[in-house]
Amino acid sequence: MDPPMSLGPLRPSPLVEQAAAHLREQITSGQWQVGAKIPGETTLAKELGVGRSTVREAIRALAGAGLVRARQGAGVFVIATEPDEDWTTRLRRASVADVYEIRMMIEIRAAELAAERRTDDDLAELDQALEARNTAAASAPDEEFVDSDIALHRAAVQAAHNPLLTDLFDQFAPVLREGLLDLVRLIDARSADADHGREAHAALVDAIRDQDAVAAGEVIAAELRRTVSHLAADG
Repeated sequence: MDPPMSLGPLRPSPLVEQAAAHLREQITSGQWQVGAKIPGETTLAKELGVGRSTVREAIRALAGAGLVRARQGAGVFVIATEPDEDWTTRLRRASVADVYEIRMMIEIRAAELAAERRTDDDLAELDQALEARNTAAASAPDEEFVDSDIALHRAAVQAAHNPLLTDLFDQFAPVLREGLLDLVRLIDARSADADHGREAHAALVDAIRDQDAVAAGEVIAAELRRTVSHLAADG
């Protein structure tokens, strides 16, 4: 085992953040392994050149990240070497390919359910969203075009009348937006596709209107696969 890493003194500000970063490094580097008891507050405060209250707050931050846990009367122990990440953070770190695999699972099933469950209000929203997308595709800036595209897809997901599916899509939306903007800009996707996906998106709305679940699922699957193929070609 390598000798313990020297912690070293800290700059005056921001002390808690610096202390937490130094302690986290001891864990992620393997100096303090899972199951190990970390030094006490007094020892850490002396090594880091800060007060015990600063060390205490830094340890709380590590506990909040799922790296350490206090045991009553025994001390603080390392329980993980990688911090917990919330869903939004994990999405931001995920590859576009991984995001699109999950997106296809969500949207294909949502389109099928939308065809079975859509209401007249849903159809009105879909028609409005489709018209807005067609208008934006003609001459709007890339940001507006991408936003209108996502809004149409969201309207289709919402027509499934499963709030969990809608919530999932909403969590994916910011990542999808950035990925689509990058795609549009990097490969000039709007020029490469003179139709801008107009026919495919109109076919999706028509399938939902006709309550044709099979067609709705097939249309959205083909459209998303087309986007994935652009991503693969760019990669």
